[in-house]
Amino acid sequence: MPSRKRAQRWLIGASALALLVGPGVGLGVASAGGGSGKLASPGRLGPPGPEGPPIEAGANLTAAGAPPPGGSVDGIQCGSTEQVAFHIHARLTLYVGGKSMKVPAGVGIADPQLERTPRGAFVGGGACFAWLHTHAADGVVHIESPVQRTYTLANFFDVWGQPLSRTRVGPARGRVTAWLNGKRWRGSPRAIPLRSHAQVQLEVGRPLVAPVRIADWNGL
Repeated sequence: MPSRKRAQRWLIGASALALLVGPGVGLGVASAGGGSGKLASPGRLGPPGPEGPPIEAGANLTAAGAPPPGGSVDGIQCGSTEQVAFHIHARLTLYVGGKSMKVPAGVGIADPQLERTPRGAFVGGGACFAWLHTHAADGVVHIESPVQRTYTLANFFDVWGQPLSRTRVGPARGRVTAWLNGKRWRGSPRAIPLRSHAQVQLEVGRPLVAPVRIADWNGL
């Protein structure tokens, strides 16, 4: 009899704990910040943006930035027209403290001219275009270069005018976790190559969020 009572008390205590924690909360999400390797879900992707890929949730990580007309960063020039000799796209998603942040439209475009579309803002013009730039807040990095070469995430952040390291992503500071095409990137985030349809995710702090992947690039 005493053993049966102890079992009943254990079941009652476990039930009370479950009520306090709530369904779907705690073990999976909390473990993501506790080092067990479990990842929080990124949730559903947002609606399609003006280029097709979804617009990310949250505010801009920081304002867009670009070299001045005729200027250059890392040998990447900001010219009056977009280049077409080498044209590919990569995608960057950002999380700070488990919350989605946007890569702003107009990175790499000096004096970006915003156009309003039914699917959100789109930068169609500006004083100059760097070879790495963004047109919308969908994380799509346009790599439009007069020469074929492998550009890196460091090049994009340098064009943006924002710091990038193992402990910093723009103004956000903390331990940086990087993913490339759904796999953990163990090296410096600055060295991540921006190849065609590469999907990069940077996370500052905890909890960690599972890498976001898109299948439809809408022709990009």
